[in-house]
Amino acid sequence: MPNYNVISDVSLTLQALLKGALNALDPQMQVDVSDLQGTINTSPAHLTLFLFEIVEDSSARNRPHVRQVVPPDVIIRKPPMALLLRYMIKPWSGDRITDQKIMGRVLETLYDGAIISGTKLQGQLLNTDVSLKINLAPITLEDRTRVWYSVQKPYRLSLTYEVRVVNIDSEIARQVGQVRDRVVVPYMPEDS
Repeated sequence: MPNYNVISDVSLTLQALLKGALNALDPQMQVDVSDLQGTINTSPAHLTLFLFEIVEDSSARNRPHVRQVVPPDVIIRKPPMALLLRYMIKPWSGDRITDQKIMGRVLETLYDGAIISGTKLQGQLLNTDVSLKINLAPITLEDRTRVWYSVQKPYRLSLTYEVRVVNIDSEIARQVGQVRDRVVVPYMPEDS
């Protein structure tokens, strides 16, 4: 049951996946989950994963309640809240050609591994039935500039990705008894 840790577990999953993929370019390269604050070192090269937006995934709205049979009762829960996580990914090597090679490797890795599941997941997601779907999700230059402006850094080439469906299970549940008998009473209209 994914809980509030799921957001950080997704970030850790992306961090581990990209660290493994970038090891071939530079074994010293760091992959950091970052808010882009402060100075970011370029030696050794860094790749930052900046989670800049979390929104509810509208494609998963209006799902039915979840029913779980726990003899002798049934537990009914609200459906999980489906989230869409938006990341900005940026290389920091101090060299534009190296930055572009890093970007190419990130694109290749996330294109080939667009669905992450099983042992590739981190944290509480490890070996669950969760599947993360990763899509390149470009945003307009104006929106990208706003993100850079909000973190008070000059604009730099970066990639934006969406990760879906990330579920957070509801803690609200009610316990109801199972239906054991039913009585059918025929309808008898009153004489008029």
